[in-house]
Amino acid sequence: MKIPAKGLGRDELFGKLAAFRAHDMPWRDGRTFAYVYDAGPDAESVIHRAYTMYLGENALDPTVFPSTLVLENDVVSMATAHLGGDDEVAGSFTSGGTESILLAVKTARDYAREVRGIREPEIIVPETAHAAFHKAAHYLDVKLASVPVDRATFKADVAAMRAAIGPNTILLVGSAVSYAHGVVDPIRELGALALEKNLLLHVDACIGGFLLPYFRRLGAPVPDFDFQVPGVTSISMDFHKYAYAAKGASVILHKTKDLRRHQFYACAGWTGYTVINSTVQSTKSAGPLAACWAVLHHFGDEGYLEIARNMLAATRKIVDGIEAIPGLRLLARPEMNLVAFTSDEVSVFHVIDEMKARGWFVQPQLGFGSSKENIHLSLNPKALGLADELLRDLRECVAIARTLPPPGGDLSALRGALASLDLTKLDPAALGGILREAMAATGIAGASLPDRMAAVSEVLNHLPPPLRERLLVEYMNGLFQTRVDGT
Repeated sequence: MKIPAKGLGRDELFGKLAAFRAHDMPWRDGRTFAYVYDAGPDAESVIHRAYTMYLGENALDPTVFPSTLVLENDVVSMATAHLGGDDEVAGSFTSGGTESILLAVKTARDYAREVRGIREPEIIVPETAHAAFHKAAHYLDVKLASVPVDRATFKADVAAMRAAIGPNTILLVGSAVSYAHGVVDPIRELGALALEKNLLLHVDACIGGFLLPYFRRLGAPVPDFDFQVPGVTSISMDFHKYAYAAKGASVILHKTKDLRRHQFYACAGWTGYTVINSTVQSTKSAGPLAACWAVLHHFGDEGYLEIARNMLAATRKIVDGIEAIPGLRLLARPEMNLVAFTSDEVSVFHVIDEMKARGWFVQPQLGFGSSKENIHLSLNPKALGLADELLRDLRECVAIARTLPPPGGDLSALRGALASLDLTKLDPAALGGILREAMAATGIAGASLPDRMAAVSEVLNHLPPPLRERLLVEYMNGLFQTRVDGT
């Protein structure tokens, strides 16, 4: 595909864009329980207007666009107050949770290098910590130690994390909440351990940090997790989740400016302008920042509290309803609106397919460590009104799943053969052959994915995690294609 010889008219142009979305999930109906966070059309109109007002402003240089500095300082200040911080806390606005986490790890790495002289740094995370920590370690050449969690609660095992600490440890990590299970790690105990060992402690509150304080005010038993906990040195929190800002909007907050200094990057060693970046990005549209500022002022504290009230009621109703369905069980009692449940009697992957056929998108999570394959729900503001319908359909889908054969048949032989593979000796062609054989074992043929994904999920669930990663890289590498010839 080349740039069109002639420009398109507005109607044709926007018609094409609309056509591209034909197979996207219709998330505004509230039946999509992952990836999107929607607070309704009024908030969306405010976000759109603020975003486009600042679409062209470049937040790279606040001396050129001082309004972006005002907006960022306001947003960071609101985040700090929301998370129990004081005037010593210093932070930055970022494009999302992954960038915030990257910056938390970079700060810890550079601080440890300057203050402690550590050249081979290591971070310790519970196995429930977000994959962004693995990504940060990979990008920043930091060793990562992943520690098993409590098998009953899926919360960080403080004793196990203590045992993993070594001379090169620079950072401990806890979640509030963990994405997979919706529970808060024992942050107060991790803070005490960090103080004892003179280590930094980052709290990943990307998905939970905004909503948890409201749940606490509504009487929910929310464990301590913010800057009021001694030992917490940084927190990440997303606004584009349950503050309903436009993507991407997040903050990384540090206990002091002395810590935040290690987050920044400067370069004067070239012939152009001296670069100074507070975050990973250099050039960045101020649109997400302005939209975030606007939506926070649109709802206000009272508006968010009312949304949280409905979310808490929906969570309790849906959790109780799941527990009442024969064959289903919660993996953990959620402390926010993220719910993970599984079954020891039917294939959860069949249940997911059946729910999709009824217009629901619920997220599959593959088995890892002590966490069995499961269904994940990120509940949204419309969930309370849809709860009865969701639970009715879920009950019926479980009943249907009981009548279906195991997806993919008997995969035990495949799993045994693949477990012994040396991934370092597999080239892309060999990986492609493995992928074709794995799909053939489930009766799937051709390059396109089937309408029902249970067999695909079951195959992936049987593979060792490193092989899952390699196969998915090959798949994604083929999915994004250049079409210079226009075909």
